[in-house]
Amino acid sequence: MNHLLVASASLLLAAPLLAGHPVSFDVKLLAVDTNEGCDIADVDNDGKLDVIAGRNWYRNGEWVPRAVRMVPDWSEYAESNGDFAYDVNQDGRVDVIAGGFLPTKVFWYENPGAEGLTLGQLWQPHELADTGLSENEASYLHDFDGDGKPEWISDSWNKGNPLLIWTLTSGEQPKLERHLIGEKGNGHGMGFGDINNDGREDILVGTGWHERPQGDPLSEPWTFHADWEDLHASCPMLVRDVDGDGTNDLVWGKGHDYGLMLWRGRGIAADGKLQFDEQVIDDSYSQPHAVHFADLDGDGSDELITGKRVRAHNGRDPGGTEPPLVCYYVWDAKTKSYARHLIDDGHVGIGLQIRTADIDADGDTDIVVAGKEGTQILFNRLK
Repeated sequence: MNHLLVASASLLLAAPLLAGHPVSFDVKLLAVDTNEGCDIADVDNDGKLDVIAGRNWYRNGEWVPRAVRMVPDWSEYAESNGDFAYDVNQDGRVDVIAGGFLPTKVFWYENPGAEGLTLGQLWQPHELADTGLSENEASYLHDFDGDGKPEWISDSWNKGNPLLIWTLTSGEQPKLERHLIGEKGNGHGMGFGDINNDGREDILVGTGWHERPQGDPLSEPWTFHADWEDLHASCPMLVRDVDGDGTNDLVWGKGHDYGLMLWRGRGIAADGKLQFDEQVIDDSYSQPHAVHFADLDGDGSDELITGKRVRAHNGRDPGGTEPPLVCYYVWDAKTKSYARHLIDDGHVGIGLQIRTADIDADGDTDIVVAGKEGTQILFNRLK
């Protein structure tokens, strides 16, 4: 890795735990299939948050599978790389946007409304775009231009693929319109944040980062910086000032190996490349393919949530067949390190997305994960 000032030994952050931390969880298993994507939204407009996960949605309180879409299996995977709840046609009902690993087309699935949901009808698919690009590791809805309407972006594990942002058009037949960010600069891993501390949000990928221009991010060129090599990083990578020193840091997992990492930002070197101190948060399990921040204990500060993805690369990765787990980490400002707290060991893992919200409306933050061991709700019992 280029321009890491310090490559420290593994800090023993998986051991000892902070005594008395209050968060515990109850596990609710919703289904077992190969799906690894999920989202949380009020599907039926009853004022309660439901769960969407691949082929099904799950009505709050009942938690039984109800049909959304057909998703074929492919080589031990469901042919989908995530679910995104969004009212595409602006009719007041939540729809779903989803892409896939190999297919080049992106579809949205239209919420059928009260009667169709009651009958368990499949949601009508509509093509948004044929991107012409395959080898999609993960996709995101993310508002790049600050207009309150998200854009679509996909990360490719093929580092030679271009990086594109797609804007949603309005009207009865919405489409995705193409905007080129870079002819080069992709690779396994993606994140959004101000990594160079200039006040503008950048895009991080597995082989470096794209610097956002001062003007219109959808019509002006972005500059690519190959400040690191092929990380095979998590989707997403998380940019924030973890240690409170005024410089943004990078939290990421090795998506197909052992290692949850913190790169503490150390500014820009004389040659213009970003500098980091590397800390190993945890290397006791493999495949932390997704990482997520959320406030689990209600103290106003976010915890770091991740776990072991189940059978990524069909178990061929290092540690690929070891038992799943989900855990969270609390930042200790005195030691400048993370301490691990286990949520579940042996039953629940992660897939491609980690979602959080107060699903049971009891005042604390719950977790939804979907992996090959099952789609699960982790109900927070703090309150």
